[in-house]
Amino acid sequence: MPTSFTPDPEFSLDSDAPARGEHDGTGQAGAADGAADTARGRGSSLMDRVLSRGDASISAFTYSSSDSDGDQFDLADRHALRRVDGLSTELDDVTEVEYRELRLENVVLAGLFTTGNVTDAENSMRELAALAETAGSTVLDGVMQRRAHPDPATFLGKGKALELADLVAEVGADTVIADGQLGPSQRRALEDIVKVKVIDRTALILDIFAQHAKSREGKAQVELAQLEYLLPRLRGWGESMSRQAGGRVAGGAGIGSRGPGETKIELDRRRIRTRMAKLRREIKEMAPSRAAKRADRYRRDVPAVAIAGYTNAGKSSLLNRLTRAGVLVENALFATLDPTVRRAQTPDGREFTFADTVGFVRHLPHELVEAFRSTLEEVADADLLLHVVDAGHPDPEGQIQAVREVLSDIEDFDVPELVVFNKADLAAPETLARLRSQVQDSVAVSAITGEGIEELREMIAERLPQPTEEVDLVVPYTRGDLVSRVHTTGEMISEEFEENGTHVHARVDGRLAAELDEARVR
Repeated sequence: MPTSFTPDPEFSLDSDAPARGEHDGTGQAGAADGAADTARGRGSSLMDRVLSRGDASISAFTYSSSDSDGDQFDLADRHALRRVDGLSTELDDVTEVEYRELRLENVVLAGLFTTGNVTDAENSMRELAALAETAGSTVLDGVMQRRAHPDPATFLGKGKALELADLVAEVGADTVIADGQLGPSQRRALEDIVKVKVIDRTALILDIFAQHAKSREGKAQVELAQLEYLLPRLRGWGESMSRQAGGRVAGGAGIGSRGPGETKIELDRRRIRTRMAKLRREIKEMAPSRAAKRADRYRRDVPAVAIAGYTNAGKSSLLNRLTRAGVLVENALFATLDPTVRRAQTPDGREFTFADTVGFVRHLPHELVEAFRSTLEEVADADLLLHVVDAGHPDPEGQIQAVREVLSDIEDFDVPELVVFNKADLAAPETLARLRSQVQDSVAVSAITGEGIEELREMIAERLPQPTEEVDLVVPYTRGDLVSRVHTTGEMISEEFEENGTHVHARVDGRLAAELDEARVR
């Protein structure tokens, strides 16, 4: 069961007072140092709880991806590139495009909270730490601060930013991850203070998505989202960033036609825009194939069940339990990225499909909401939504709200929802009782032990579209495909083999009833 976090009575985030001590810039060294020591002790207590979060920690990857596609490394290669001992991280004479390829990531977390209580702050920082570890980083320490508003210049307050710089130097971190979305100027200012790379929650999630994309379409969508995020944030360090390129490099035609040229950043911007245009064309070309597959399922009257939920809620484990699909399962956030579709049957033999989709998360980057239209389409086109919730998580209600906020962005979304409280074996009975009392249409299950799975199967069967047309006719033996569809999508009442064909008495949907009537023996 996940570690329970009890708020430190001596520590409060209800003011601008720093959690680990703060430089006030007043020169009152004695008083400031004493206050800093006290605050550091209190803040350390809270951060210790965040960083020792039991089984929420992501310690190992078991995924082995397919061969690399183009410039994409497979997951094993990506992890191998992340640790390069002794590689310098000095911000000297490199572009943002080059700098973001440094995969060191011994990180310090930086949290800033404008609302909520200490428990909410801990949950958010715990999730950020799990995200960082999923990306292959080692979380060394962190700072937290409560302010009415983020500092427009440095995100954290000036004193807290200076303290963060001291902490980074003390623990030897090479990256700071901010629990929020930084503006371009905020990130630059914070990097100037801490002297190492700074990324925000959005960049971290994009990096995780890039690691786990497997299909050609998934990789293209992630890359497009990354480039959309990167374009307004291009930054260079060192004098060479103002170096101009003329002649053929700048598109000139030689003597007499060379203009002032482009800076390296301008070249980066132009290349990024060109790449984005190409990716959009490729994704657009892939859409008909995806639509054709869904149309084929629709034409054959196969109901669809979409599995959605907060990341790491156990969706893939549940799919494996329900279908024995053998889908990738690992204790990592965003282990599933591309929609996975598997066939299944109801207890009475009707065929339907399960679609396992990417996990959602609080503050999902809008670039990804737009890019992963394929996943949202699978959800929007379903006949039933299984909303999987981690019942053992410290804040399951918050996870439910985060998922529903993303689903609300889907145009004309109106799919019946069945909430599945997974990991019931890890949740306290009183927690399960509270959750089920809050959500009327719900069931508690454990994908690991099998608890509640049969009840879930029955609830799915009850909520799938039921065949309403009753037919009693003889189907010629040359149309055995129609009889097969009756078995897979309808309810066979009786079946007899006669001289002219198969005598079928069944309940089917309207489309199949019309096809049977057209093919029947007259």
